Amino acid sequence: MKMKICVLGAGALGSSIGGVLAEGGSDVYLIDQWPDHVNEINRRGLTLREGTIDRTVNVKARKDCTGIGHADLIIVLVKSFHTKEAIEGAGAIIGDNTMVMSIQNGLGNDETLAEVVGQERLIGAKTYVGGVLLGAGHVIAGTKNKVTYIGEFDGKITDRITKVADEFNKAGLLTTISTNIVGMTWDKLLINVATGALSGITKLTYGGLYKVKEIEECALAAVAETMAVAAASGVILSIKDPSQAWFMASDGLPDEFKTSMLQSLEKKQKTEIDFINGAVVRWGEKYNIPTPVNKTIVALVKGIEYGMQDYPGKS
Repeated sequence: MKMKICVLGAGALGSSIGGVLAEGGSDVYLIDQWPDHVNEINRRGLTLREGTIDRTVNVKARKDCTGIGHADLIIVLVKSFHTKEAIEGAGAIIGDNTMVMSIQNGLGNDETLAEVVGQERLIGAKTYVGGVLLGAGHVIAGTKNKVTYIGEFDGKITDRITKVADEFNKAGLLTTISTNIVGMTWDKLLINVATGALSGITKLTYGGLYKVKEIEECALAAVAETMAVAAASGVILSIKDPSQAWFMASDGLPDEFKTSMLQSLEKKQKTEIDFINGAVVRWGEKYNIPTPVNKTIVALVKGIEYGMQDYPGKS
């Protein structure tokens, strides 16, 4: 029997993961509020690009959760500041045995989801899959050789977590069950801290970002601060050196790859800075760990966001 999977937030990453799962035989619904994207997918299919090759995937897309029925798995991939609104609007697809899994960036999303659906529904996940939205119904899918980690928050290997891992692996999404998914969450945070905001601030894709020595030095300092905060909070990391996070961030991705932070700023949209570098600053304050590099990065992104708005005195 096919697993019914609903992806809340079918942007670049949601479309990439959902599209590959649909190719693998899952019953996938991509749920997104961008009408052109939804209409294009339903009209012509979802176009996934790997390298220079485009392929079309037949997958269902919807603007809301009406008429879908109960899902076996809900993958949450909306922007972090929309998490509560999105899961509150997903009641129609939540049944007695529905699992909810966030693959969002940063910290705090699982806590928000638990407040709405209950901790017992949640399974944890972090992915190194990437994606770039090229246009309505068209994404670059950075799934090749990119690992996804999933797990129960108590570290147990359950039947349901095994079933989800099997479904992902069947589709070609390299998936490993972790008994330390909280640590994996922080590992992924290190990746986001390394390149996300710095790409957004400089407007550089990976091809340029990795050619500037001073950017690398800044990234390594920001990651080192994050690792110090993680250690103070008792989190066990698999990444042992800041340079690991820096190089893992770009592994297997093309020079034209844009971080989600850069994509948001190019569209003049609010970023997830509060849930990434901003989360490092907040946790650092909690444990009295200085985070001046991350604090500066937050200030710069906040300044760019403010500059995109209309405000008194802006020319």
